[in-house]
Amino acid sequence: MWLTLAAEAGTKAPTEESGSPWLIFPKLFERLDSLAQPDTVTLMRDLPPVFAAIAIAVGLACLLRGHRWYRIIVVIMAAAMGAVIGYRLGAEIESAEVIVAGCLGVLLAVVAWPLMKYAVALCGGLAGAMIGANVWASLCGFVNTEQNMIMSPDSYWAGALIGLVVLGMLSFIVFDLTIMMFTAFSGSLLIVLGVIALLLQVSNFQETVTTSLQSSPMIVPMLVIVPAVVGLIIQQAVSKGAESEEA
Repeated sequence: MWLTLAAEAGTKAPTEESGSPWLIFPKLFERLDSLAQPDTVTLMRDLPPVFAAIAIAVGLACLLRGHRWYRIIVVIMAAAMGAVIGYRLGAEIESAEVIVAGCLGVLLAVVAWPLMKYAVALCGGLAGAMIGANVWASLCGFVNTEQNMIMSPDSYWAGALIGLVVLGMLSFIVFDLTIMMFTAFSGSLLIVLGVIALLLQVSNFQETVTTSLQSSPMIVPMLVIVPAVVGLIIQQAVSKGAESEEA
């Protein structure tokens, strides 16, 4: 089943307007288990190189220094979510996408600053939901066969719900750890997607990268989780070092 989906995704031709980040990122995160879906690679193939480079740069900042700059990161994430949602809502009004996106993005960014603790809980919960959904979808691809469906891929929401509750609750118990976890995951996600997009711009790498990434639903989630764990360890080490110097 996975190979069939991957083959269908690989045959989709990019359109002229598909290269817009306003369209790519909303489509990318329409499903919480998007990293385990073959369409992910197809979408990243259409991302312009300049946006891929920006994603890598921002991702490195989040991955390595997320705990230091978490307020700025949360505000930017709130603005980005507001802009994407606003763009979708504005599409219902003729020629109003940019206006609605800008207004809603600014509104959520302003609201996130005084409600930082709750904004962190929301960001942590969303990161946990995405982690849980992709882990669930990856396990489905690993244990299921065409003859025997042990786990339903459509039940990824169960993993998402577990991740949402766990990280959402952790934000009120271990605030600093939650910050490090969701910034490390967000940074790793941006880096991996940016690198994939850049590699797919090189014609010599397109077929190899696409085939490799679509060979299993576990590949992209694993590429994201491993750097995220490394980033979490680095952030904890830097944080403890800073506390020791202050003491």
